Amino acid sequence: MTSATATPQETRVGPGVAVRKVSVEAPWDWLAAGWRDIWEQPHLSLGFGIIFAGLAILLFFGLSMAGLQSLILALAGGFMIIGPIFAVGLYDLSRRLANGEAVTAKAVLLSGTNAPGQLVFLGAILTFIYYIWVQIAFLLFMLFFGSAASFPPASQFVATLLFEPQGLGLLITGTLVGAVLATLAFSISVVSVPLLTVRRMDAVSAVGVSFAAVSRNIRPMALWAALIGFIIAVGFLTCFVGLVFAFPLIGHATWHAFNDLVRLT
Repeated sequence: MTSATATPQETRVGPGVAVRKVSVEAPWDWLAAGWRDIWEQPHLSLGFGIIFAGLAILLFFGLSMAGLQSLILALAGGFMIIGPIFAVGLYDLSRRLANGEAVTAKAVLLSGTNAPGQLVFLGAILTFIYYIWVQIAFLLFMLFFGSAASFPPASQFVATLLFEPQGLGLLITGTLVGAVLATLAFSISVVSVPLLTVRRMDAVSAVGVSFAAVSRNIRPMALWAALIGFIIAVGFLTCFVGLVFAFPLIGHATWHAFNDLVRLT
């Protein structure tokens, strides 16, 4: 622990919690640290990635069986909203590695029990945002394409988005709406979820710390959000194989982001 007095580069946001201002290049350092953590404990880190990729595959096949393959990109984007809750074990793994603590599968898997009620509450908030996004995605598809039977097949979906009037309308409207919800979810969770794994506090206060971290670091956090979106997109576009690496990379890096952005006393 460092001194309890906030430095000029810090802002006190609650009892024993201060938010730091970081450089715009900091997200690259978080990714580098996250990559190192993966190879410190590859069996655990990539195990989380395999589980996350498996969930994405189930989502894809579920939509395929329902004839709604065109919705996969929209729902995959929303899938990132609830991702931070699934990454709790990765945050704890990075913390243990940084502190030189023993790492066991049982300890990592049970890491969320430090604040189970608050994490469940925060998870419910993120799940509700994801539910809203799913409903909006369906509404927009219906608005621009009519019934589900009119949805373009997956093989023609990108061309339809880029070169057809209704596709361009969906792309622009969906991007704007998605950006608003993604920004909200990111601001709520980027710091609060890892914070709740190490500090007993209520979820509302943790969300306040997260908003403070984002508002004090607009440029680096915008870069971090863009990097997360790009890495997850690559994971999906590689037939989900890339998610095995993308998810633990972002999870570990998020812990290092939290460690840079928040000082606990």
